[in-house]
Amino acid sequence: MTSDVHLDRGRGPAVRRTRELALLGPVAQLRAGRLPRRLTQLAGGLVLYGVTLAMMIRATLGNAPWDVLHQGMAIHLPISIGTAVIVMSVVVLLFWVPLRELPGLGTVANAILVGLTTDAALMLIDAPEGLPERSLLMVGGVVGNALATALYLGSQFGPGPRDGLMTGLHRRTGVSIRLVRTSLEVLVVVIGWLLGGVVGLGTVLYAIAIGPLVQLLLPLCIVELDPPAAD
Repeated sequence: MTSDVHLDRGRGPAVRRTRELALLGPVAQLRAGRLPRRLTQLAGGLVLYGVTLAMMIRATLGNAPWDVLHQGMAIHLPISIGTAVIVMSVVVLLFWVPLRELPGLGTVANAILVGLTTDAALMLIDAPEGLPERSLLMVGGVVGNALATALYLGSQFGPGPRDGLMTGLHRRTGVSIRLVRTSLEVLVVVIGWLLGGVVGLGTVLYAIAIGPLVQLLLPLCIVELDPPAAD
């Protein structure tokens, strides 16, 4: 997920105590300090992300764009929706190779933990019958998903597979992030819908609201890193 928060593209962690996301390699991420806080926030964010995906699916008012595809895959393949999330994460990571994107600990954890949590939450969350209850579940899922995104990005362990694909395409092609994101999401929604995934008002709500919500919440969730050691 993208936001207007500044990205520090230097080799080391941000020196200034500002609300920035540092683009670090895997080793630098582990050397950046505050590991207990950051690892806890990463795990909490990814678990919450999986739970909120399940909430939106159970609301049956339209899935998040990528989950339209995941649900469509689960309909036609002998796999669960959570497994579809993991499979597509691996596929998307393969596209990172020509883009020369470097996955971090958070990228790998995202690829696995979100799918496992989604399946577990789907077993625990029942689909409500009334439209008001379904609407509340959908809205809660969207808001919670934005918070989850801000938490795992703010832990400074790298973007998720789909986020990295978006930013990588932007960096390599020069096309705006907004256009890259829109194009990717329209593509996966169309494919997922053709496969039987649920598209509806919830899909539109997610597409419209998730960016501004993450932009609002991310600065509050970024963990400040230790400055690099002097040479």
